[in-house]
Amino acid sequence: MSSTLASRIDLPLLSAVPTSAPQPAIDYELLLDCVHCGLCTAACPTYVETGNEADSPRGRIYLMRSVIDGVLELDDQVKSHLDLCLNCRACETACPSGVQYGKLIEPFREHLDRLEPGRATQTLNAFQRFLLFYVFPSRFWTRWALAPARFAQWSGLDELLRRSGALQLLPKSLREMHGMLPRLKPHYGELPEFLPAIGKRRARVGLFLGCVADAIYPETNLATAWVLQHNGCDVWIPQHQTCCGALHYHAAQDAPARRYAVQNFEAFGFRERPLADLDAIIVNAAGCGAMLKEYDHLMHGTPEETTAIRFKKKLRDISEFLVELGPIRPTHPLKLRATYHDACHLRHAQQIAKPPRQLLELIPGLELVALPESEICCGAAGSYNLTQPEMATRLGERKTQHIVSTQAQAVFTGNVGCLMQIDRHLRHQCPGIWTAHPIDALWASYSGELPEVLQRSPSV
Repeated sequence: MSSTLASRIDLPLLSAVPTSAPQPAIDYELLLDCVHCGLCTAACPTYVETGNEADSPRGRIYLMRSVIDGVLELDDQVKSHLDLCLNCRACETACPSGVQYGKLIEPFREHLDRLEPGRATQTLNAFQRFLLFYVFPSRFWTRWALAPARFAQWSGLDELLRRSGALQLLPKSLREMHGMLPRLKPHYGELPEFLPAIGKRRARVGLFLGCVADAIYPETNLATAWVLQHNGCDVWIPQHQTCCGALHYHAAQDAPARRYAVQNFEAFGFRERPLADLDAIIVNAAGCGAMLKEYDHLMHGTPEETTAIRFKKKLRDISEFLVELGPIRPTHPLKLRATYHDACHLRHAQQIAKPPRQLLELIPGLELVALPESEICCGAAGSYNLTQPEMATRLGERKTQHIVSTQAQAVFTGNVGCLMQIDRHLRHQCPGIWTAHPIDALWASYSGELPEVLQRSPSV
């Protein structure tokens, strides 16, 4: 098997190399779970695009195991195949053997970063790294960093700069980040710490706001809070909650990610008082939800591991929670042909597929059509569209071509990165399609408050 797969990968097996070198903190038994059946390959975005076995999950597992066994040199070619992985976890959904791929690729990348400090973000310039690790993890600073962009969009300056070609004078990295921004809505400011249930109280929940998601899509956090209230939930919004830590964790920076975890434990009361009266902690961003639900893995072997396990038991995606609770049916029709994209960290990392669709199917007048390759990553993957822009673009274009093929007037997805990526590419291929979180659509149907893009449509 080894020689066959090695030939497919086109990386020759070498004679044994010294094994006294530092090794990644991987449970070797997890590597052995992979039987190399290949059922993961059709689900892997990079393999689907390149057709290269080394860009498939089983290929990467083979590479990692060969390096650990000392029969393959950890050279630049091996590293490039591992770097190209989006960590979308689609392979975990497809795998019949239950391979925990995320628990292999993340520690291996952390190992690579220990060998070469900073390599996880070596393709980014200093300004991008500053934004990624010091600005974006803060709701406050991200909102203020976006203030000039909001003003430029509101005043029309942005369109003037675009038409005049003045945007081309910006450095390439700034142009790329500018191109990712959707049409920004006014920010709500600050939500109160407590919002009471409307009608009979059915649950008491905490709301996790996130950082980038709150700054770029503040309307979704508002809609989430209002939908929860409308469904009889007391909503508690801790004022000192912080970033989930995903940006740092996926860049092999575990220490700051753990600090964020501890701050969130404190903010939601897990270190000072029990939360027996809190039914759930609600998250509406798939990437944040997956990270929060894996705090037990992040904190493994630390004094906070037990706290992380208790914290994890309370976490629910908004769609998951509402379906469990039994959602109140919305009444205002949205006469739309719509489709739904599975955010990777919702579908694959959290194994949540039906609940968002069930919520959308409650909306009167909304026709939900299937999206081809719905479970294939759109190419956002956190900071992937910054660190691997070429593959991210290929996957973004592939995704939006499928969306356009459905002739949908709206596309819904449950993660901020997916929303930005899909919106960016739709603006070039088919502008005018409403790109939103399912909760935005649900609130529109509860309230009758249609978004601007639908107000212009005569069919709604």
